[in-house]
Amino acid sequence: MSAIDKLKVKLFADGADRVGMLEMYQKPYIQGFTTNPTLMKKAGISDYEGFAHEILQEIPDRPISFEVFADEFDEMERQALKIRTWGENVYVKIPVSNTRQEMSYGLIERLSGAGVHLNITAILTLDQVGAVAQAVRNGPASVVSVFAGRIADTGLDPVPIMSEALDILATAPLAELLWASPREVLNIYQADAIGCHIITATNDIIRKLSLSGKDLADYSLETVQMFYDDADRAGYKL
Repeated sequence: MSAIDKLKVKLFADGADRVGMLEMYQKPYIQGFTTNPTLMKKAGISDYEGFAHEILQEIPDRPISFEVFADEFDEMERQALKIRTWGENVYVKIPVSNTRQEMSYGLIERLSGAGVHLNITAILTLDQVGAVAQAVRNGPASVVSVFAGRIADTGLDPVPIMSEALDILATAPLAELLWASPREVLNIYQADAIGCHIITATNDIIRKLSLSGKDLADYSLETVQMFYDDADRAGYKL
């Protein structure tokens, strides 16, 4: 078995580039997709809904998350109810708060109660995980996205936090914990080791899974060769 075949964590691809998404769709071990407005802007997408309908025509059978982009909860709700109609495989991303740090728990509970499959995003604290778990506990399948990579950016080890988040989510049996914003391939193995349900990663990180088990002496030699070749191509002289 390859390293990918041994993984129990579900691997989602994070991005909004059509070509990159379709590349990942060809890989059977990619079990879903996540997007957000920042990724769409980076990909040069100007027609949000048009892009969503186009990609859903080509990826109709794996979960895809599309995010609302309002700041008022009534408008978030309107957008969420519209997005849910785009496809059976669509999850609606709701930020854990608005920009005024007003928490979205009430909206999350209403949408979940209405049967909307949600992906609650931008979570960084265990208090937020607990409140979201309560909000979705009686609803359909949902995703709780904890930004473990951003936690690590602050100097904290995300592994024990993600482990505790898993325990908290036991109160919401249809909710899955998603390890968001990984920074390196190691994070995929860490998520797998603690029993995290899902990890979403950029295509660049996913491609590096092919390095699993690579001989480190060989990798060292390849690195030396890269430095030598690049210096030679640049024509450096001393």
